[in-house]
Amino acid sequence: MKQAMIRLLRAEEIECRVSIIKENGLSLLLYKDARVDQRILDETFGSFGWKRSHQSIDGNLYCTVEIYDEEKKEWVSKQDVGAASYSEKEKGQASDSFKRACFNWGIGRELYTAPFIWIQGDLANIQKNGDKLYCNDHFRVASIEYNDSREIISLVIVNTKGDCVYAMQGSTPSGTGRKKTSRKKAQESALSDEQMTALQEELARTGVAMEAVQERYQIGKVETMGETMYKRVMEALGKTKSVKAA
Repeated sequence: MKQAMIRLLRAEEIECRVSIIKENGLSLLLYKDARVDQRILDETFGSFGWKRSHQSIDGNLYCTVEIYDEEKKEWVSKQDVGAASYSEKEKGQASDSFKRACFNWGIGRELYTAPFIWIQGDLANIQKNGDKLYCNDHFRVASIEYNDSREIISLVIVNTKGDCVYAMQGSTPSGTGRKKTSRKKAQESALSDEQMTALQEELARTGVAMEAVQERYQIGKVETMGETMYKRVMEALGKTKSVKAA
């Protein structure tokens, strides 16, 4: 029951969701749905080799996914909590908690290694209705490749017409322009001035909006994201190509 047994997601199993829309472009998030999780669980462990259950704790809905370990002859469980959707609260929480529990088992965990995906305004049909910006385009992953560490190293996204709107080649683009931050250990509760400066430089280089960072990682105040989250954000930005090279 090793993580290597769980295969990586195929391009057609990954969906794109518009995260943040600006007048000069928009950002996309990659995600999987519960049906993909069910299919991979069936493929890997068999229809009778896994089970799920839900329970409410302090008003939040948790999902537990259990896998039967043939060697130990016992069920092994992993649990996570879900977030409510705007349309169907209970169904949304159940589905989200299931997907998160499956992430804990390693299904789709490779999506965490994706770069920030920024689509330039001239490649998307961004429109304005009053003060609200919206885009009716639909995007899909045309191809994706991984390295031996299960990290995304190549990604191509197209629109409804099949036109390429985003392409990433290579694990980390050269010339990121990132400056080294201070080696002094920062407090977990706040970022140092050097780290905030480095973050702002990367956002400027890639054209990624600060709101896109907050949306992707569910961050409130950026200044207090903490050292661990900061490293994850900077790593993702490091994989994102420069605006000039887009």
